[in-house]
Amino acid sequence: MSLARALSKLGVASRSEARALIAEGRVAINGKTITDPARRVTPEALRITIDGRTPARATEPIVVALHKPRGYVTTRSDPEGRKTVYDLLTDLPTRVVPVGRLDLATSGLIILTNDTQLANWLTDPDTAIPRVYLVTVEGRIETQAIEQLTRGIDVRDQRLVAARVELRKASSQESHLTVTLTEGKNREVRRLLEAVGHPVTRLRRVQIGGLELGDLAPGRWRKVSAAEVWAAFPSYSPRKRMPSPK
Repeated sequence: MSLARALSKLGVASRSEARALIAEGRVAINGKTITDPARRVTPEALRITIDGRTPARATEPIVVALHKPRGYVTTRSDPEGRKTVYDLLTDLPTRVVPVGRLDLATSGLIILTNDTQLANWLTDPDTAIPRVYLVTVEGRIETQAIEQLTRGIDVRDQRLVAARVELRKASSQESHLTVTLTEGKNREVRRLLEAVGHPVTRLRRVQIGGLELGDLAPGRWRKVSAAEVWAAFPSYSPRKRMPSPK
């Protein structure tokens, strides 16, 4: 990845801050100053310094589970002045980055980490990590529409498909579903259900892989232990940075 992106993924600086630091000649790789933000690097294999000092960050990788409330955006700053998930992490001393996003109107589980290997693995489409959502939609959804969701739908030249859809309850006014996805396409749940004529009125992500939201309250976060990471994602193999569970 580019050096600017690596600094961002490592939690050292935002992407724009990283580009400025590099252009000013303040960043070195293995003792050599680099001024090209696009320089390709493997962050875990390098010694990166800023102004001659190793950036302050946790000596061990940190993984955070956050319950994002509705009305927050998943960015470090927002040009429209909206609240961001980082407003909820002011008491976390280590800089972390979100693994994927939830849109403004969606609540639920977000993983944030300073471990680029884990973040890249989780977001790689080939990994196909299941993500589970509790969904409320307008109207009574029929079996035919549910089957269509799992067969797949072409929406604006993009194929969208749910790995699993379970109807929990339904009335003439609204239906409640559990939807599982294995891809991270933008607003996929909303677009799928709009395509079958049932706009989403409420959406909450409750699980990523084996990691569950549980009783974590909206706006709260907690650290996820190494043991939990390995239990939640047993097929994750690049374990060089994350300590083995005790």
